[in-house]
Amino acid sequence: MSGHSKWATTKHHKAAQDAKKAKTFNKLAREITVSAKAGGPDPEHNSALRNAIVSARSQSMPNDRIKKAIEVAIGNADGANYEEIRYEGYGPGGVAVIVEALTDNRNRTAGDVRSAFTKNGGNLGETNSVSFMFEKIGSIVYPLTVASEDAVFEKAIEAGADNLDTSEGNYEIITTQADFIKVKEALVKQLGNPESGDVIWKPKTNTMINFDQAQSLLRLIDVLEDLDDVQKVFTNFDVSEEDMAKLDA
Repeated sequence: MSGHSKWATTKHHKAAQDAKKAKTFNKLAREITVSAKAGGPDPEHNSALRNAIVSARSQSMPNDRIKKAIEVAIGNADGANYEEIRYEGYGPGGVAVIVEALTDNRNRTAGDVRSAFTKNGGNLGETNSVSFMFEKIGSIVYPLTVASEDAVFEKAIEAGADNLDTSEGNYEIITTQADFIKVKEALVKQLGNPESGDVIWKPKTNTMINFDQAQSLLRLIDVLEDLDDVQKVFTNFDVSEEDMAKLDA
């Protein structure tokens, strides 16, 4: 089980907060704007934008916010020019950390990310200092109740997926980064909306850490995810089942 998946199970306590939701909408709006600017404002002809809109709606983002984010991209509304930046470093216990950001001010974002690492037991490294320990893939997750494993596997392969992993009460359908949107859209027609679906950095190997190190790491991830410019955080941590239960408590 990847650190990305583990962390997803431990952040539910913040998801309901209004401030967190506002930050989430801001991050989703940036993704929509960047996608629309890169591939055009029509989601019918821009699969990346279409996927960003689906993700926004799955988070109950209002339609007017989605429309405004697209208008920013085509120049009909005031807005900043965002660029994608990746930061890499190490967290407590030597865990590898990848941070993806969309920013209109590289210096501000770099300073905020560096401060988050320094103040929470980590060290910000150079680009490519840890990414070799991950592979960038498409990940589409469905509950086991959606269909039998054989049926899901067959539909996934027909849609163009690379593999299917069954664990933790879920099916995880693996795709290449390039095929992710095509496969996801095909599966939505066959199986309905997934629990989650995104392009992620999946660790090739995990780093085992103890309970105290995991607590410190989760604080670091919390701080990073609270930064306005940060879109996603990925790690390669692993903990024992006993410690995972304590963290979920």
